Amino acid sequence: MPAIVAEGLVKSFGNTKALCGVDFDVERGQILGVLGPNGAGKTTAVRILTTLLRPDAGRAEIDGIDVLEEPQRARARIGLTGQYAAVDEGLTGHENLEHVGRLYHMGTAVARERATELLERFDLLDARNRVVKGYSGGMRRRLDIAMSLIARPSILFLDEPTTGLDPRSRQSVWALIDELVRGGTTTLLTTQYLDEADRLADDIVVIDRGTVIARGTSEELKQQIGGELIEVMVEDPADAQSVIEVLGRHACGDPHVGEDKRTVSLPVFRVEGLVPVAVRELDAAGIAVHDVAARRATLDDVFFALTGHAAEEGSANGEVREPDESAAAAGDGRRTGAGGDDQAASDGDRSVLQEAEN
Repeated sequence: MPAIVAEGLVKSFGNTKALCGVDFDVERGQILGVLGPNGAGKTTAVRILTTLLRPDAGRAEIDGIDVLEEPQRARARIGLTGQYAAVDEGLTGHENLEHVGRLYHMGTAVARERATELLERFDLLDARNRVVKGYSGGMRRRLDIAMSLIARPSILFLDEPTTGLDPRSRQSVWALIDELVRGGTTTLLTTQYLDEADRLADDIVVIDRGTVIARGTSEELKQQIGGELIEVMVEDPADAQSVIEVLGRHACGDPHVGEDKRTVSLPVFRVEGLVPVAVRELDAAGIAVHDVAARRATLDDVFFALTGHAAEEGSANGEVREPDESAAAAGDGRRTGAGGDDQAASDGDRSVLQEAEN
């Protein structure tokens, strides 16, 4: 039995359709990357699976538990980290963790012991007595994930956990996620970063405009567009279309012209020996080129081939924009603090889960 099941999930906010029949599952001990731009429906799917929203249609299960029929049982299995670190800036790192432990009805001694264990595991022990307001962004994110693990959940939801972090902090969070998965934690990771999905996920679901448009491992998705590309940079941007016409017979998918209007990428099944052939054909056509090269396909190439736009373009290019329903879902249980509205939303998400046994 998969640890997570989403089947036919549909959710609308007024006239806006955030999910249009989403299906996926996650095997135990695996990490599923849910990849898509801002507004694709990723967070809406997470909120349904973590009992924070009710779908208009469809079914969702956590560890074989129907989240609509038995939400409290499902919540007991879940750890959730939202897009913004839900930490109390006025408390120390240890106090944040102990506080969450107490919300889960742990005894004081047990909560303190668990807090110390997590601080050590997440390399925060030296900062245990520092007020969180003085933490860096990466430290806050590590503390936030630690707070999601206080009750030893079997399933962890990470909703864009590295948004806004610098490269070093992102690498630190990636290493932490690797460790959690090696420990057997089933993880659903939403992200709009292609390199993050490529680096972390055992399997990837691509969502665009509220619909699953592809699923597979990183390599399987790349093979859908041939797995390899030939890339031509022309001297004159006006020649880009001519390159497509001349080399189109070698392509196995749609070509892509880069933002600079000078770089043309064509997916091919086999790039070996094709570069000199392309050079001769372009020269015969009188097209002046700056460079011709072969390279492996990336998830960025896959996403563009599937959707016609880059993953980071988001709602400005026709994506569904998901209304913020977290406050409504959390109700009076949310905390408010220095993090503003986004902080309150993330805190509200966690508060619902922490109060499951009340």
